[in-house]
Amino acid sequence: MIVKINTTEDTEILENVMRHLDVYANEEIYVLNEAQITAIEEAREDYRNGRFLTNEEANAEIEKWLKE
Repeated sequence: MIVKINTTEDTEILENVMRHLDVYANEEIYVLNEAQITAIEEAREDYRNGRFLTNEEANAEIEKWLKE
């Protein structure tokens, strides 16, 4: 992988690699606001209570909506 990175001239690939490295190098702690915390709590509650779709179910719903 290092050889490919060192030898590539594709700037898009290099920019993507840098973007991923920057994410891991960023040591800042992301602080959630109240609305985000509430949304996460609601999502966790939905999951615990079985209120979610599997990937297959979600894809089927999307296909159904697209046909309407």
